[in-house]
Amino acid sequence: MPSSAQRARQYWLMKSEPDEASIDDLAREGTLPWTGVRNYQARNFMRDQMRIGDGVLFYHSSCPEPGIAGLAEVCSQPYPDSTQFDPKSDYYDSASKQDNPRWSLVDVSFVRKSTLIPLQALREHDALADMVVLRRGNRLSITPVTPAEWRYITEKLMK
Repeated sequence: MPSSAQRARQYWLMKSEPDEASIDDLAREGTLPWTGVRNYQARNFMRDQMRIGDGVLFYHSSCPEPGIAGLAEVCSQPYPDSTQFDPKSDYYDSASKQDNPRWSLVDVSFVRKSTLIPLQALREHDALADMVVLRRGNRLSITPVTPAEWRYITEKLMK
């Protein structure tokens, strides 16, 4: 069995509302903590499966035209999301304790901005028909992306 250092790179689609953290914010800052995830499955992806070097499709959501806005990369190990402990934060969780945090995050670093690839454009490509983000009723803020989907998007759709 390969060690985690030998594990194949994985790929993710991570959604962010552009008024909270956009691809331009990431480009300006260089690195951002992926705070505020309050869905257990999405948290588990960050906590249990993401590793430094994994590729990220940076997706703008809850905006007039949702879609992939650029590329990022996971650049930290998972660690507790500090917003869960801040009563002034929209992401405060009174049930989460410092000695047993409920919510984790990873840091992501900027790779490049692209021309927006709208959600509707993703739906038009048969090679992407099985993407989790395109499934009816999917609302997860973080979803896995297959290597084939990653290659198709980065090689054929990104400009």
